[in-house]
Amino acid sequence: MNVVYASNDNYARHLAVSLYSLLEHNREISDVQIYILSMGLSPETRACLDQVAGTFGRSLTIIELGDLRERFSYEVDTGGFDLSIMARLFIGEVLPPDTDRVLYLDCDTVVLSSLKRLWEMGLDSSILGAVMEPTIYPSIKEEIGLLPDEPYFNSGVLLIDMKRWREEHAGKLLLDFYCSRGGKLFAGDQDTINGALKGKIKPLPPRYNFFTNYRYYRYSHLTRLSPIYKIITKKSFQEAKRRPVILHFMGDERPWKEGNLNHYRKAYETYLSRTPWAGAPKENGSRLYMAAYHLMDYATFLCPPVRDFVSRRFGMQVINSRKNVQKETGQKEKA
Repeated sequence: MNVVYASNDNYARHLAVSLYSLLEHNREISDVQIYILSMGLSPETRACLDQVAGTFGRSLTIIELGDLRERFSYEVDTGGFDLSIMARLFIGEVLPPDTDRVLYLDCDTVVLSSLKRLWEMGLDSSILGAVMEPTIYPSIKEEIGLLPDEPYFNSGVLLIDMKRWREEHAGKLLLDFYCSRGGKLFAGDQDTINGALKGKIKPLPPRYNFFTNYRYYRYSHLTRLSPIYKIITKKSFQEAKRRPVILHFMGDERPWKEGNLNHYRKAYETYLSRTPWAGAPKENGSRLYMAAYHLMDYATFLCPPVRDFVSRRFGMQVINSRKNVQKETGQKEKA
């Protein structure tokens, strides 16, 4: 099983959590190759990640990508997201040429059981498999050329047929598509993958990338938001709620933020305590905001349209604030 992560020092702690949980639940798989696409990981960070892998008798292959901006022939604007999200677009270029299949995982995931069944899942004629995200804004789908009745996928967990990826020149398709949108999209890599590989993505069961905020959504509401989601049965969605295989900490209620009340925070904290980052302080934040966010979770279940209104009304404001913070940080670093 070939597993790929992408990270810089800022996300290394979360990567360590995901990596530990992955190796903990996949001891029975004899051959597990872990590739980490690095954007300047420090020697100290690399040593800590090696320590996590060594706990299970595994080793890591770290591939340094350097400054990702140099890999684009045009200016890019990730809308406030860290540039490391774009690393997955270069998988075909940097992995060994004999790699025929990979499982890409975001750093903010936690694995709760074996991935053997996912790894062996067929992709038919698709380039990759991913889990649908029916709550994406309709305007985002329109911007990347998707019709309202077409599926949109989350890029946090990707099962990739690397042979087909290379044969169909997926890397070029992705970069050309991103360029055609001026190097700027709402969800950079994710929008690019959905737009460029439209019709070439196979839906995976939601339990293999269960968004933690979906715990509060009703299946009926998700199918109203995106009727194509009906290809995922209600039974499959309920199974994902009861027994998720991979948790994905989406939204602002993340377990490493101070004052968060995420229902699944103990899963993250448990594995964090087993890594070299054990005891790391939580990120500063507003406890009032975290409490309000958690209340919105319950409002989502009791009255789904409330969540839709709040997302439409304030979603872009959050993105813009993230972008401003990123710009300020960049200016300080240059100074």
